[in-house]
Amino acid sequence: MPKPKRVSQQTIARELGVSQALVSLTLNGQRDRISPDTYKRIWDFAMKAGYKPKGIKLEDSPNDTRTRQIGVILRAGVNVHTQGSYFSHVMHGLNSAVLDHGYTTAFLGSEDTLDSDRLAQFFGPGHAIKGVLLMGEVKETFLTQLRDRTEHIAAVSARHAGLCHSVLGNEPQALKFLVQHLYDLGHRRIGWLGGNAGLGRHETRLHAMRSAKQALGLDHDPRYEVLRQEGDRAEGSEAMLSLLPTMKRSDFPTAFITYNISMAIGAIRVLQREGKHVPADISIAAADYSSTASKFTPRITSAGCDPVVLGRSAAELVLSESSKAGGTLNDLVLASQLYVGESTSAAR
Repeated sequence: MPKPKRVSQQTIARELGVSQALVSLTLNGQRDRISPDTYKRIWDFAMKAGYKPKGIKLEDSPNDTRTRQIGVILRAGVNVHTQGSYFSHVMHGLNSAVLDHGYTTAFLGSEDTLDSDRLAQFFGPGHAIKGVLLMGEVKETFLTQLRDRTEHIAAVSARHAGLCHSVLGNEPQALKFLVQHLYDLGHRRIGWLGGNAGLGRHETRLHAMRSAKQALGLDHDPRYEVLRQEGDRAEGSEAMLSLLPTMKRSDFPTAFITYNISMAIGAIRVLQREGKHVPADISIAAADYSSTASKFTPRITSAGCDPVVLGRSAAELVLSESSKAGGTLNDLVLASQLYVGESTSAAR
């Protein structure tokens, strides 16, 4: 196939009816004594025509002549290919929202793969990243480096007070729904299988569960609270496996709340391999929600905010006029809901 015909400054000048000198000044970022309308008209034509000679200064082009992107960064330890990743549902909501605004999403990587040099590459001259969504809790040192390059940042399912916007589900409300639901089914011994121990999201959920149990007069037994550093299916399996030797105790929980749906799936599979029936023998409920809960058998009882809604809300926040103005940071808390599935039933 023949090579595309090269677009020259002479061509641009001829098509627009202006001088070549004016085109050259514009494409080299000279704004003095050039009207804004003419400056933008030349850049529009040059970008659409594919004019990209050596030395072109994309950073001086008007913002709306370039593809606009919202960058996505995952917290350390999370990857886009993680099985059952909660943030893949958030990404779906985010992408649909930014497309409505004429933007696209760009996956920049995970916190632990992005050093200062790599960030500099993404935010170099001519970059088109208009904002960044952080999926989960990141270190303050990393966030500070990112803020040096853009102030249009929103964190999903994490709060970084005074540093960026945040969008979270109402965690205390979700845990209260779950504990009350199990209590109404007659459960008085409720355990906890926790993941991502140490992160703010886990600590908030664990504290909320303890508070909800205390409000109903239920005892807190630390022997049946198992914590894991990660929060996927493998950790759910490991947590339940660690409790198998104690299952014959008379005070063993009749129900467990897990940190998330992935851990609930792991725990249920261990119980099924041990010949236990969920929920007839032990009820399992998860402290977040996504469509994954309804696709597993048995359908998992869960409570939380739809992650697709979280993603859309975060996109709207980082693209809002208040975000563009700078100086004002918002913490948005979205209501949680209880989704009753087939993994919980009346206590034995």
